[in-house]
Amino acid sequence: MKTMQGPALFLAQFASDTAPFNSWDAITDWAARCGYAGVQVPSWDARLIDLDQAAISKDYCDTFRGQAAENGVVVTELAAHLQGQLVAVHPAYDALMDGFAAAHVRGNPKARQAWAVDQIEKTIRASRNLGLTAMGSFSGALAWPFLYPFPQRPAGLVEAAFDELARRWRPLLDLADENGVDICFEIHPGEDLHDGVTFEMFLDRVDQHPRCKMLYDPSHYVLQCLDYLENLEIYADRIGMFHVKDAEFNPTGRQGVYGGYQPWVDRAGRFRSPGDGQVDFGAVFSRLAAQDFDGWAVVEWECCLKHPEDGAREGAAFVRDHIIRVTDTAFDDFAASDTDDAANRRLLGLDE
Repeated sequence: MKTMQGPALFLAQFASDTAPFNSWDAITDWAARCGYAGVQVPSWDARLIDLDQAAISKDYCDTFRGQAAENGVVVTELAAHLQGQLVAVHPAYDALMDGFAAAHVRGNPKARQAWAVDQIEKTIRASRNLGLTAMGSFSGALAWPFLYPFPQRPAGLVEAAFDELARRWRPLLDLADENGVDICFEIHPGEDLHDGVTFEMFLDRVDQHPRCKMLYDPSHYVLQCLDYLENLEIYADRIGMFHVKDAEFNPTGRQGVYGGYQPWVDRAGRFRSPGDGQVDFGAVFSRLAAQDFDGWAVVEWECCLKHPEDGAREGAAFVRDHIIRVTDTAFDDFAASDTDDAANRRLLGLDE
């Protein structure tokens, strides 16, 4: 059995133009002082990482890792969620998604997609140069506007969307394989890969690619009323990354899953800091331990109520208290007795 690593913190929600969140040196020092042993890095944020350099320079990556180590943390994974989102965008979302892209490709969907693919390729190569074996991403979405089937979806529409999604990602998965990196898709509403069924639809189309993995975040399953514990059992072999984020779902006579266009604080389904929502993290950590998950438990702060710095500080302690240091002995070993084949046969009444 293997013990999970952690706690680690996803830095995406903390990076800003204000100290200590505006430089790699300062933010890693701050994370360590919050109690974290690792950090997950948003590859799109130039305040923290020069992705172009990381993709081509082992020296840059050695310096990058070294500075983090001096401050007391390791780099756990790179994340390319925003770039992954842009690999596949339905035209209905063009204006909204442009903000994720570099300024020179905005307003040009084809150039934006090419830029996004290049960014994913660089994140794969940077992961290799950093000695990492997994990276996180979104899948993007072509079919999401057609989620609820009214009016009736034309026959073949969803299949065509997933065929195209797989066509775009297959070369990236192959590149990831060449570099020894798993691409872990965060299963997330707003993405075509938003639950187990859609993940399987995609997986079939990329021929069960060994580098196609999941980033498991139970909060997104709570808000879909999906069984997040059974999901662990079904996809144990495909879970490559883990976000520790909480959520609560409290439907009323006025609203349910869709939220009535309300802000997060007024929705029936809301993200919360770890321990403040409804996720049974004791069961989650237990199942992951039983499945020999030895990746990182990474806190992702998204809470409609709590201040992010409080959520970060409390999250480090929460994860540390939930990681199960697995046993290397059976609890009843003290009562074991020496036996051999002959003794076992006698115990079973099989002696002639």
